[in-house]
Amino acid sequence: MLFRDRRDAGRQLAERLAFLKDEKNVIVLGIPRGGVVVAAEVARALNAPLDIFIAHKLGAPFNPELAIGALTSNGEVLLDENLVDQLYLSEKDIAREVEHQRKEIARRDARFRNASRREPLGVKNKTVVLIDDGVATGSTVLASLRALRKQQPARLILAIPVGPSDTVALLARECDQVVVLATPEPFWAVGRFYTHFDQTEDAEVMELLEQASKESM
Repeated sequence: MLFRDRRDAGRQLAERLAFLKDEKNVIVLGIPRGGVVVAAEVARALNAPLDIFIAHKLGAPFNPELAIGALTSNGEVLLDENLVDQLYLSEKDIAREVEHQRKEIARRDARFRNASRREPLGVKNKTVVLIDDGVATGSTVLASLRALRKQQPARLILAIPVGPSDTVALLARECDQVVVLATPEPFWAVGRFYTHFDQTEDAEVMELLEQASKESM
């Protein structure tokens, strides 16, 4: 195992991001849910504000676990066009899943915003560090990077504990820098590289955001 848990991964990642410590205009964004646990450790170590950027995968109608794309909290839709064609999915099929995930993102975003008691942090002209607890296919992170790029950050950095080298190479083309702790081969599911990889609950994300909000006051 590479990491004891997400907090351990966050502390290790923070060491690699130490060049940003106490820098002005740095924002750390965690992808809920698990990515926020990692991001909270990084934000604390860097003395940087913590926020969230929500992205959900879009599942196939007959198999929700099969990702056909991703949707972000600001409405960015990324589709795997080849897979959509292979599965003979109609525009109606896709629109139904997009609407379902849009409502879920809005619900979760409202809940998390209430915990932090603030509006989303503006990223324009800032150094943005986007963090997840790992990547496999990278579809949600890819959608997030493209959505964030449109908001014109001065610098866009992706920081992840673990991911396959081909996915990391793909994501590197969408940002200014990638910081990754490990690219093991062969690559299994992200959770295989953690000793403890329990599902992160909304309550833990809310607690971390509330704590970060108090620390930044």
